[in-house]
Amino acid sequence: MNSQLSSFTRRLALSAVGAAAALALAGPAMAQANKTVVGVAIPSATHGFTGGIVYWANQAKKDLEKAHPGLQVIVKTAGGAPEQANQLQDLVTVNKINALVIFPFESAALTKPVAQVKAKGVYVTVVDRGLTDTSAQDAYVAGDNTAFGKIPAEYIAKALGGKGNVVAMRGIATTLDNERMDAFNSVLKNYPGIKLLDAKYANWNRDDAFKVMQDYLTRFPQIDAVWAADDDMAVGVLKAIEQAKRKDIKLVFGGAGAKGMIKTLRDGSNPLIQANVSYSPKFIYDSIKLTAEARIKGEKLPANTIIPSVLITKENAKDFYFPDSPF
Repeated sequence: MNSQLSSFTRRLALSAVGAAAALALAGPAMAQANKTVVGVAIPSATHGFTGGIVYWANQAKKDLEKAHPGLQVIVKTAGGAPEQANQLQDLVTVNKINALVIFPFESAALTKPVAQVKAKGVYVTVVDRGLTDTSAQDAYVAGDNTAFGKIPAEYIAKALGGKGNVVAMRGIATTLDNERMDAFNSVLKNYPGIKLLDAKYANWNRDDAFKVMQDYLTRFPQIDAVWAADDDMAVGVLKAIEQAKRKDIKLVFGGAGAKGMIKTLRDGSNPLIQANVSYSPKFIYDSIKLTAEARIKGEKLPANTIIPSVLITKENAKDFYFPDSPF
């Protein structure tokens, strides 16, 4: 009897040791399985606005990983759409992400790669530049691109008294650029005395905008106002106007509230700069934070989150001036 009990006790002890060992081995795997890994795919800092995007994305990584020890945020920057598509594959297969926050380099080129990521069970938040097929995403966060186009058009039309020649510069061929341009045109339809001479892509880049503006200045002897749908492009536009010594242009309206442009507006140091419209790159920080904290709780974001864009004038410019920001 004692021998039988001793044997049973040994088997029980061995079984307990085995179970403990199994739990010890399973622990890290279970922890890994429950870990929230957020991949962040953004354009590299090729101009001021994307410089702000990169800054705020890394700021989010720093703040969120400190606040949530089980959270990992992996930030990838890309110089073009093919590179960004390749990075998505690496984020899924190598980094094992379970959530993605992407600021697409281009809309059409990234739609299928993002859809493939979502098909693998990864939660997808698209920021700013939308996809051409919204079924490829779970959530969308952006500034108010309609207001971003309407506000400059209304300001320019009123500043010109409803009559004059206007040229425009578009960004990169994306859904948000289409939204802005459509909104701009919808306002001008109410002002038949305003003629839009041309609207070319300048890629949200000051050098490209400089070249496009040189072309406009050569082709059009009378230009009353310029809508450069980004402050970097507005810088290139101002340089071209200065070099050409043209005096017919009364107004250059940029956008997004770059600190240099807001300072110029606040100081009144350039009469061509009279207003701006808000569109801060900090929304990438908010998008990463919202996504990460929702996924930690097992929750989803609303399908659409729109951050308002508002008119900035000399009177309220101080509220939009952030000297420590890179943008």
